[in-house]
Amino acid sequence: MIKRKEQYKEATNLTISHPIRVRFNETDPLGIVWHGYYITYFEDGREAFGRHHGISYLDVDKHGFTTPIVKSVCEHKLSLRYGDVARIETTIVDSPAAKMIFRYTIFDVNENVACTGETVQVFLDHKGELMLTNPSFFLDWKAKVGLK
Repeated sequence: MIKRKEQYKEATNLTISHPIRVRFNETDPLGIVWHGYYITYFEDGREAFGRHHGISYLDVDKHGFTTPIVKSVCEHKLSLRYGDVARIETTIVDSPAAKMIFRYTIFDVNENVACTGETVQVFLDHKGELMLTNPSFFLDWKAKVGLK
């Protein structure tokens, strides 16, 4: 098996940990979290990261941009269940490209890895045009937190 070399490195010093309480409506009749909700948990982690580091959706919007997701990956390891209080760790990946890459690890109540994943977001201006270079506010943020 050929292992692909990781192109960019996670900025582990910027990892945010956020609790997730599994709600009844997120589970199937067996009380297990339906697989689609893990993407919602990724968003919870991303929003916590953004609020903590000053790059929330509202912050990005103030600068005249949106950041739609263009790719999401989710790998399920263990099931979460109704009533669990799990934890999501969200880390940004340092990339020179005009995009934001986040990696996620969701831990169950026993601190076992329940799910891992990644999302990629690009920058669009308010006209909906794709940005081919990083917006200046994002470059300023990266410099402030010690990224390239």
